[in-house]
Amino acid sequence: MAPVKNGRHIFKEIPTGFPEPGKTTVYDESETIDLEKAPLNGGFLVKTLVLSIDPYMRGRMRDPTIESYAPPYLIGEPLNNFGVGKVLRSENPAFKAGDHIYGMLPFQEYFIAQNPKEYRLLENKEGLPWSVYVGVCGMPGQTAYYAWKEWSDAKKGEVAFVTAASGPVGATVVQLAKGDGCKVIASAGSDEKVAFVNSLGADVTFNYKTVPTRKVLQKEGPINIYWDNVGGETLEAAIDAAETHSRFIECGMISQYNTQDQYPIKNLIYVVAKQLKIYGFIVFTLHAKYEEQFYKEMPRRVAAGEIKYQEDFTHGLDKVGEAILDVQTGKNKGKKVIIVAND
Repeated sequence: MAPVKNGRHIFKEIPTGFPEPGKTTVYDESETIDLEKAPLNGGFLVKTLVLSIDPYMRGRMRDPTIESYAPPYLIGEPLNNFGVGKVLRSENPAFKAGDHIYGMLPFQEYFIAQNPKEYRLLENKEGLPWSVYVGVCGMPGQTAYYAWKEWSDAKKGEVAFVTAASGPVGATVVQLAKGDGCKVIASAGSDEKVAFVNSLGADVTFNYKTVPTRKVLQKEGPINIYWDNVGGETLEAAIDAAETHSRFIECGMISQYNTQDQYPIKNLIYVVAKQLKIYGFIVFTLHAKYEEQFYKEMPRRVAAGEIKYQEDFTHGLDKVGEAILDVQTGKNKGKKVIIVAND
């Protein structure tokens, strides 16, 4: 077989605000690969099927000297993130041709991997679409499941406030909170997104762009659990609306990711006065405790329709830049997935 194109999406320039398609990242198809003869050197050849676009990717677009919980993208190298691929050839006993794997994949059509410990074999006995394994059954679902189990301490009748509730993390949290008997207040960024959150069973939903968050919390609170995906002024409002001993689960602060003008939280004294419990977390630190439980439970519940989800597909590695910007600006409708190839 003659070599085939091996398209890649490359990190080109560190952004100062929102990432710019074609400038911050660029599509390149100058490389080729011989799928039959490329040396594996004890590794395995993978065809990339689907890739995840997540908010935290913006934090990786930084000066590599700046330390953070996730490694920086390197200029001139392909992006990488969670994805699902299909093994085409293998010289490693951990995987065989035809297996599907989940892990951190480069943003390119084909790649040769060496370390099988970096990937999970997906059995997918439920027959779910592979895209689900980068969303509700992947890292975003894990984020919601792990932290809710670890820190919500939810009790029937308590009030939970979930931000960015139409996204893959927030939507899963809404359903977990309802399953634990909570009253759920949920915010989203458009009327269409609010309608989706309503379908998940949230008790109070609102478009934070047209209805003031403080007004809703004053009427429907006080709150006992706050799931924070946005930070900034919304975090400040949640602190004001919190009951004594409320639990704040700090998952993300997307309102602060693309600005140099950080919002100053003015009521932090209430962290002391209300004896708030604030849990900042990174999903990876909870893998050892919850990963196997997650894979035993969540794919089954998703397949049974017990846990609902919404996906937003972008087709092709050449459209990655636009997909990243959509997630950063909230234009995506559900979990943003790049479809690279068919199975």
